[in-house]
Amino acid sequence: MQEEWRIYGKKADFEGLSKRLGIDPVTARIIRNRELTEEEEIQQYLYGSLKDCHSPFLMKNMEEAVEILGKKIRAGKAIRVIGDYDVDGICATYILVKAIKRLGGNVDYDIPDRIQDGYGINVKIIDLAAADGVDTLLTCDNGIAAGSQIAHAKELGMTVLVTDHHEVPFEETETGEKREILPPADVVVNPRQASCTYPFKLLCGAAIAYKLAWALYETWEIPKSELSPFVEVAALATVGDVMLLQGENRILVKEGLERMADSKIQGLKALIEANGLNASALGCYHLGFVLGPCLNAGGRLDTAKKSLALLLSERKTETPALAWELKALNDRRKDMTAKSVEAAIHNIEETGIKEDDVYVVYLPECHESLAGIVAGRIREKYQHPVFVITKAASGLKGSGRSIPSYSMYEHLVRCQEYLTVFGGHPMAAGLSLPEENLEAFRAALNRDSGLTEADFVKRLWIDVPMPFSYVTEKLVSEFRLLEPFGNGNEKPLFAQKGLMVRQKNLVGKNKNVLKFLLSDETGLNIEAIQFQDAANMEQAVEVGDWISVAYYPNINEYMGRRTLQMVIQSSRQERKPITGRKSVFQLPMESGNTIIGREAEKTAETEGK
Repeated sequence: MQEEWRIYGKKADFEGLSKRLGIDPVTARIIRNRELTEEEEIQQYLYGSLKDCHSPFLMKNMEEAVEILGKKIRAGKAIRVIGDYDVDGICATYILVKAIKRLGGNVDYDIPDRIQDGYGINVKIIDLAAADGVDTLLTCDNGIAAGSQIAHAKELGMTVLVTDHHEVPFEETETGEKREILPPADVVVNPRQASCTYPFKLLCGAAIAYKLAWALYETWEIPKSELSPFVEVAALATVGDVMLLQGENRILVKEGLERMADSKIQGLKALIEANGLNASALGCYHLGFVLGPCLNAGGRLDTAKKSLALLLSERKTETPALAWELKALNDRRKDMTAKSVEAAIHNIEETGIKEDDVYVVYLPECHESLAGIVAGRIREKYQHPVFVITKAASGLKGSGRSIPSYSMYEHLVRCQEYLTVFGGHPMAAGLSLPEENLEAFRAALNRDSGLTEADFVKRLWIDVPMPFSYVTEKLVSEFRLLEPFGNGNEKPLFAQKGLMVRQKNLVGKNKNVLKFLLSDETGLNIEAIQFQDAANMEQAVEVGDWISVAYYPNINEYMGRRTLQMVIQSSRQERKPITGRKSVFQLPMESGNTIIGREAEKTAETEGK
């Protein structure tokens, strides 16, 4: 896969921002690179709290949802929350069940089985609810695309409220306009509706459930402090569902992480302990790659109701066993995933798939619950949109993961004639199709992909070309104001060239971490560590070689000794620096972005002749 390093070229009065906000000019430049321009929004970015979140009543139909639920609760009507089997749906279900119970409501829940039922509310679940005497169905993290299913529930006399965050289905008119297709529910709460004026559209399903709980508590005059556990699970869902960490999402995650240090959710505490984590030092990595996958593992390999039972349980004697069971399921899932990823790579390399714009990889032996994870790994490796298709009991099922320049959901709309069911976001989607349609589906996707070779180049964005000699403990500490880091609020990245390799060796239990001693042109010795592609880099460079690095500074503490350390994100060999040339990449003088990848290497080759 090609990789291109680019330097952000945003312009602003960085010195002025630095003085007015009391931050380093480098920090000011990073903030500007995150598309923040107004000082008010920068202040919120740095110091925002839940007080800065928007009122839930700004969301379209929120008042109607609260009014209907209020009447049902007071009348003692049976309410059933219909969630989803992933971490977002599990957390959303937890919030709504706990909130309605707190208000004295007669509430229970149901979650579809990933294998038996597939995604979202379905006729089987609706019929079961009717047989149980359920009066009201309340969906979360699903329902926006369930028009026929909800029509069935209405025919049975049920009240249906939909809360969702997925793209609203649409059809294209003859003039090319998009006409939304909303389900026939009594109320639809989804900020992605074109007519919804809620200021922040990118909430996950659990965050919308939190907003509904907030609106209910505010209406019933319940102390807002009681919403605190919901902030924790909304944070977990936001990271687990890979939502952009901007605006309210970033605030929710930041506040949620702080609350997890002293969580009142017994099941969450047990899961943190089962994974050997320090509750007071959790970050987005732990939410997205440790805790979230454990909750997801229930729905993938067993039942999501196990994960929900863990969160809902208030018995300290019960939660440790449930937490360990989910961790064991996740460990098993990891092994299965590794085998499927290997099979997918073999498939791509040995067939004509590699020549396609959109990879459609058929893995009949892959567990269908793992298709999305495998698609994500393949997308990362090849920088192409990827659909992984598996063999299911009835036809084929698949999951897709995309790249920024390709809206997966919109292209599925254009290919819907080959599909039985589909839904999702621009960056991820799920689908089902008859086996005989697989090749036609692949051809249709690639016939109208709209992609070019430039879309398949991985871009590494450098915030500031900065020599490591500028880094201080104070600056590293200041970067903590920018946390939490994640999708849409990436960890800052810096670049320096002209570094000589003085020492190198592979370390760690599995010898998968490369430790360097580097020196710059001034003779400064720099401790550095590289996790990604460590073994290949160790083979590629020799002591005495010169390299360029994209890095993040860190403070390494060992045996009571604190040292500044360069954590290398990516590195590349270079020719010996020309005497007098600066060891950092030049900052762009004009607006726009400067490329320092393959083009820069060509320039260096020319100048070296």
